[in-house]
Amino acid sequence: MNRIAAVSCTRLRWALLEELSGPGQLRFLFQLLVQGYVLHLHQLQVLSKAKYGPMWVTHVGPQTHVNLASAPLLEQVMRQEGKYPVRNDMDLWKEHRDLQGLAYGPFTTQGHHWYQLRQVLNQRMLKPAEAALYTDALNEVIDSFMVRLNEIRAESSSGDQVPDMAHLFYYFALEAICYILFEKRIGCLERSIPQDTAAFVRSVGLMFQNSLYATFLPKWTRPLLPFWKRYLDGWNTIFSFGKKLIDQKLKEIEAQLQAEGPEGVQISGYLHFLLTSGQLSPQEAMGSLPELLMAGVDTTSNTLTWALYHLSKSPEIQKALHEEVVGVVPAGQAPRHKDFAHMPLLKAVLKETLRLYPVVPINSRVIVEKEIEVGGFLFPKNTQFVLCHYVVSRDPSIFPEPESFQPHRWLKKSQPDTLGVQHPFGSVPFGYGVRACLGRRIAELEMQLLLARLMQQYQVVLAPETGEVKSVARIVLVPNKNVGLRFLQRPC
Repeated sequence: MNRIAAVSCTRLRWALLEELSGPGQLRFLFQLLVQGYVLHLHQLQVLSKAKYGPMWVTHVGPQTHVNLASAPLLEQVMRQEGKYPVRNDMDLWKEHRDLQGLAYGPFTTQGHHWYQLRQVLNQRMLKPAEAALYTDALNEVIDSFMVRLNEIRAESSSGDQVPDMAHLFYYFALEAICYILFEKRIGCLERSIPQDTAAFVRSVGLMFQNSLYATFLPKWTRPLLPFWKRYLDGWNTIFSFGKKLIDQKLKEIEAQLQAEGPEGVQISGYLHFLLTSGQLSPQEAMGSLPELLMAGVDTTSNTLTWALYHLSKSPEIQKALHEEVVGVVPAGQAPRHKDFAHMPLLKAVLKETLRLYPVVPINSRVIVEKEIEVGGFLFPKNTQFVLCHYVVSRDPSIFPEPESFQPHRWLKKSQPDTLGVQHPFGSVPFGYGVRACLGRRIAELEMQLLLARLMQQYQVVLAPETGEVKSVARIVLVPNKNVGLRFLQRPC
């Protein structure tokens, strides 16, 4: 008998988790692997909530997961996380680190060591004022992006079209986060991308594409099917790329020490700070920075792609956004971080995009310190909870007309019926509490700077051949097809 159980707080009786509703294990695997929901886990959330309600149970091998799909239930778990909240969905990442003898990073380590690591990594990253220090670096990368954008436009038959915005934004986001983390431009926005950079980009896709199959397929299939080897190969290239950049920085620091002594070493950026602060060993930096890089790329690239897709389909909203931006920063000037305090609609556009497409549609938590009350039940510690962000952020009781793109719902001056009665946990794309997204402030600044620059210069129109775009869960939510857009130059 499975002794993982919950106590009804009202009737004070033990109830096995199997007594809670949910598909059986074979049914769940059938949905994933035969019906194809392994790439549409966010849509499976919607179907499961409609059938079982806001709390249901799924089984994957020996693991039992309690799925939560309402804002109040998410709030109950997140507010009881304790000092050392645990993610239970990173075992596959840990397995790679263990096989290669690599240190764990902020996504893979747990407990007190995770807490200590986060205290170090939070520095120069977490606070808005600290993120603002990277404005010049980000604007430099955006300058390169605008050049590359216009090169691609000029190469199109219409002279103004980009056939795959997600691809271009991905290269922008990778260039930007590498410049911030490793203090080095890696050539993502050049006409001819360096070979090792291109290999790194391919490896990220390889890792993500194969991780879902490696997660759900039994381990005995690993020698028989290609997914596990591809997954490991992807990570190995990612870490090799990161190690090369860290080694280069260590050599620079050593040369500076030899030439000028300790007093002459100027701390120039994030990696330099980590390596010279004495708080993090090179091995720990090697374990942490690739994980930060992975998180930094997808948030920015996918959110910007979805934002432009919806703006291209909403010309009135786009017109209002253009007017807001040029009213604060005239065309030809690069915006600064302080300018966004006067651009509420721009912030609302990004919030609404993240509501519709939370970058990570499913998250997880394990409360290891104590029993936890959720939804009228008392669960023992070490219960594995799955937080269904996608279906929660499309709850019509929180967000009226949840499938529609309505940035104005986030503005304080909006009408009450448009705004809705928003729950603070209705949309939490960057997480909550001590385990919230480390790079949130930089990601927000990065997206604000680039979106403002694009709105200054262009009217964005959906390419006719693009049509309707749906989302696919490749761990993160991505478009199911190329998003082609036309960029019509605005008059100066």
